[in-house]
Amino acid sequence: MTERELGDLPTEARNPASERIDEVSTLEMLGVIHAADQEAVAAVGRQLPRIAAAVDAIAARIEEGGRLYYLGAGTSGRLGVLDASECPPTFNTPPELVQGIIAGGEAALRRSMERVEDDPALGAMDLEENDFGAGDVLVGIATSGRTPYVLGGMAYARRLGALTVGVTCVPDSPVAEAAEIAIVPETGPEVVTGSTRMKAGTATKLVLNMLSTGAFVRLGYVYGNLMVNVQPANTKLEDRAARIIATITGLEYEEAVQLLAKAEAVKTAVVMHKLGVSRVDAEARLARAHGRLKEALR
Repeated sequence: MTERELGDLPTEARNPASERIDEVSTLEMLGVIHAADQEAVAAVGRQLPRIAAAVDAIAARIEEGGRLYYLGAGTSGRLGVLDASECPPTFNTPPELVQGIIAGGEAALRRSMERVEDDPALGAMDLEENDFGAGDVLVGIATSGRTPYVLGGMAYARRLGALTVGVTCVPDSPVAEAAEIAIVPETGPEVVTGSTRMKAGTATKLVLNMLSTGAFVRLGYVYGNLMVNVQPANTKLEDRAARIIATITGLEYEEAVQLLAKAEAVKTAVVMHKLGVSRVDAEARLARAHGRLKEALR
């Protein structure tokens, strides 16, 4: 794509609402930014049917033993890594179940490495090195819809027969066309021209939140709206786990703490108390229910 074609992208256009942003008061400036943020939220709302299709497809693949991979460069890559890194503490998933891969590796999380995104072979290579397979899901993230690194990874995934989801803010873009499920929140021109870490980045973060959270809700990692798969790995999470047990069982907080110490997991503790069974029996019931607490309690 030439520089002129890049300049024609809606994410690269000038935003009339912010053309005098350097002349207005700080409060007015923030009002312009806030109004733009609402546009990002609305753009994501218009994509809910496509996001829902992706959530169901991701959940189905994970239930069959597949994994979820995010692939991106720059801000897009960092957002993928962020979402992936939050899944183990939130849902107690193994680190390899949801993986975020960024062009340039870990160093690119802290400093800009712009050139690495221009090589499509690197995208495929990074997926191969991270054991990406036919049963997995690749979410290619590129707000411009044209990042060669992401397109190379998506082409590799399609060759394997894996499911591909594209997240981009540009309609009819190469990333949208390469994806089996394309999610395209059209956020339009940025407050600071071309700074897609802003509206486009906000929309991307919202979409990734929905993909991972929605998939794990479908898979039974959430009970009501409670984080029952939380890993009590520190004081804060131990407290949250005990409060969740108390909420579901009706136990006093201190009783919930004692039960958690015996069970070492929220769902196990709940089954033990509600069904009056041992830890071994509770764990067996949960295993038969594929970890779904409501099903284990029936």
